[in-house]
Amino acid sequence: QVQLVESGGGSVQTGGSLRLSCAASGYISNRCMGWFRQAPGEEREGVASIHVRTSTTTYADSVKGRFTISRDNADNTVHLQMNSLKPEDTAMYYCATYVRGWAGVCSINRAAYNTWGQGTQVTVSA
Repeated sequence: QVQLVESGGGSVQTGGSLRLSCAASGYISNRCMGWFRQAPGEEREGVASIHVRTSTTTYADSVKGRFTISRDNADNTVHLQMNSLKPEDTAMYYCATYVRGWAGVCSINRAAYNTWGQGTQVTVSA
């Protein structure tokens, strides 16, 4: 059973940057790893995903060009570099995973994911 632990959240001003990390236990080379976010009163939405073995990535339109997802196989960690942050990026950010196989495009639809971390808060002030 893979377990996920997020870190790196915090408070920044508009235009600032944060780097989130998701440390995974267990074997993840055949998995997709995704980042999701949920603001109060809103649905949880997909932000970005990556296939751990091939590094194929997918992004939501709202973050393209500002966020970058990457993986570090040496320590089983997936990162989300967030630049040019906006107040509307304020949310709880969650890491999640599902088994995809040895290759393929990873979904950013939350229904595909079956293992979740506990979340880390990101707050962007105007």
